[in-house]
Amino acid sequence: MSKVKIIMSCDEANHTCDKTQYKEASFWEKVKLNIHLIYCRACRDYTKNNTKLTKKIKVSKIECLDKQCKEKMKRDFEKVLEDQKF
Repeated sequence: MSKVKIIMSCDEANHTCDKTQYKEASFWEKVKLNIHLIYCRACRDYTKNNTKLTKKIKVSKIECLDKQCKEKMKRDFEKVLEDQKF
């Protein structure tokens, strides 16, 4: 029989928090994260700030560049870099 690991490190907790933000965390990961948050103030603060950030991004009206614009900017940037080389 395998042992079930309930305790997680802070790095693992932060990673799980990030996964939860994007709805990629499993039920068991969320359970372990909540247990960790009971006794770790630093991770509670990280989770709180992560939640705030997610809410702000959802309500923002950010417009992203399309892929063609990004590729053109990249080519232009690389050309300028090439021109600067001696």
